[in-house]
Amino acid sequence: MQSRTMSRRALVAATAAATGIVWSVCAMAQPQADVPTLKGKRVGITVVGTEHYWDLRAYQGQIDEVKRLGGTPIALDAGRNDSRQIAQIQTLIAQKPDVIIEQLGNGPVLQPWLRKIRTAGIPLFTVDTISPSSLNDTTSDNYNIGEKLALQMASDLGGHGKIVVFNGFYSVPVCAIRYEELKLVLKAFPDITIIEPELRDVIPNTVQNAYAQVTDMLAKYPHDGDVAAVWSAWDVPQVGATQAIAAAHRTGIRTYGVDGSPDVVKMVADPNAPAGAVVAQQPYLIGKTAVDNAARYLAGDHQVPLYSFVPSVLVTKANAAEAAKSIAQGD
Repeated sequence: MQSRTMSRRALVAATAAATGIVWSVCAMAQPQADVPTLKGKRVGITVVGTEHYWDLRAYQGQIDEVKRLGGTPIALDAGRNDSRQIAQIQTLIAQKPDVIIEQLGNGPVLQPWLRKIRTAGIPLFTVDTISPSSLNDTTSDNYNIGEKLALQMASDLGGHGKIVVFNGFYSVPVCAIRYEELKLVLKAFPDITIIEPELRDVIPNTVQNAYAQVTDMLAKYPHDGDVAAVWSAWDVPQVGATQAIAAAHRTGIRTYGVDGSPDVVKMVADPNAPAGAVVAQQPYLIGKTAVDNAARYLAGDHQVPLYSFVPSVLVTKANAAEAAKSIAQGD
């Protein structure tokens, strides 16, 4: 991760959070129609896994858009196995498709193989994977996501309290960005401290594992006020954490996460649930946009941007019903 100093934007936003200003729902982006055909083109798609709502929707968005544009998708799911994804990338390189789109995964493990794609003369596009080998990465603005989630949490806590943090996937670039933004925002709130050691989220059995870890943490900190919030870089650990807090009847603790899976949005909408907020992305549109960028490139437009940012929305107790409608329309 690049180190970042506290920006003017972050300081202004931190002040806003401290004074109780809340973020409002933004309109979700709609797809564009002016996309060249992919007729006669083969598009390789490699994804590290699809068991999570975000992963599956982004993956399906790519497959559907390739077909809609008349192309042939060669779609491979690695089942959350790094070695299998590398093997699948090797398979795609050997098949020499017109373009390859890679989605998520372990950054340090993937980088040599992403370079091999380009060395083989195959254009590479990515979804949520930052790489110097990628012609374009389609993603959400994870700097903004990390910042606004942390600011919402700080506002909800009134600027003080101890928080539990899940930090098990720092090797995944988007998770690392959100974590670093959390730490950056907390510099403006010295009375909010992270309980050490941090928890590590896992795959598979993420919900069950998060439930067990948070249950143990609550036993170590049994009194009201000992723990104020639980933060995670994605929302599957948030599910387990929310369930554990509810089971322990600890009404003073809220959970925060990213992705906006439908079950988590429902938890946030429930006034009695400990879920405080979740930043909802548009994974299907992210996947679709990656394919559209690849189609334009293959049609001769080599001025594609390095990054395509698809808007996200912060879902809170105050706007959950409205946000749920926007998410449904955009995804």
